[in-house]
Amino acid sequence: MARRQLVDDIGAFLIANDLEISESNLAAALGICGGSNPALARRYTELRATGNPVTQAWLDEQLRGVDDSIAKIADKLDRSLESFASTSRDARNTAAQYSSEMQVHADKAGDEREEIRNLATLAMAMLERTQHLEQEMHRSEREAATLRRSLAKARRDADHDHLTGLPNRRAFEGLLERQYLEANKSHDALSVAFCDIDNFKRINDIHGHDTGDRVIQAIAGALAKISNDNCHVARHGGEEFVLLFRGLDKAEAVLRLDDVRETFAKRNFINRQNDEPIGQISFSAGVADVFAYPSSRDALKAADVALYAAKAQGRNRVVAAE
Repeated sequence: MARRQLVDDIGAFLIANDLEISESNLAAALGICGGSNPALARRYTELRATGNPVTQAWLDEQLRGVDDSIAKIADKLDRSLESFASTSRDARNTAAQYSSEMQVHADKAGDEREEIRNLATLAMAMLERTQHLEQEMHRSEREAATLRRSLAKARRDADHDHLTGLPNRRAFEGLLERQYLEANKSHDALSVAFCDIDNFKRINDIHGHDTGDRVIQAIAGALAKISNDNCHVARHGGEEFVLLFRGLDKAEAVLRLDDVRETFAKRNFINRQNDEPIGQISFSAGVADVFAYPSSRDALKAADVALYAAKAQGRNRVVAAE
């Protein structure tokens, strides 16, 4: 019954918002209706609260993250490698052809001088063709090497947020699944947290988006300071961050994150463009014990609910999920 209801909810979401039935739209609908993407679900709720409709452009903007340059570079690399393979086949076929023709001339018992001239002509043609093929192979090798480097860079870039330098949501989701399996096997504690900058829209509205970007970078830097092999920080999107604590239970993760929050909230910020004071900037957070829930996605949803509670309790605080 629950699965049937979820399917009905997804269908109703797509129809109500006049959205095409596509792979990306279905994934977004599942994230919103099924709770697998709590941050997107929250942004959807906030959008609906303003009375604005869900449009394809809005949904595409929320889902944007992985640059399609990866696919383009990979496609170019495939074509380059195919060109290289084709050149190699041509080289082998040409060598076999000339070898066969030379054998025919060598087997003839006619005028030796005439055969020597024929062999010399054939050898020159073979040399020219071989040199051309060698140049083509070197060109293909260089192009393939360049594309491999570009592809590796594009893949690295696809896993990182350009504004903060932190891993992005895509990278974090892969990390969460790996850490979930490893921690479960080794019986390590595993906690997850959602963080959200308090009153961020007001900062953008009053001081501009450039200042808003610097605020995001400042909090990203503060969170990154506690990052290590057992603490992973990522930008989930917008003014939201997500953290994974390996080896820390929920209470310990709350203390670790609360220390960052308290230190950061003591700072006073200035708008660099006009030297006007911005004042105190804070964030709120919710923390959940991953293994207290049926799945890591359920734990993320619980952390998001705890974040809501932190906002409702006055912001600038860290709340543990119940």
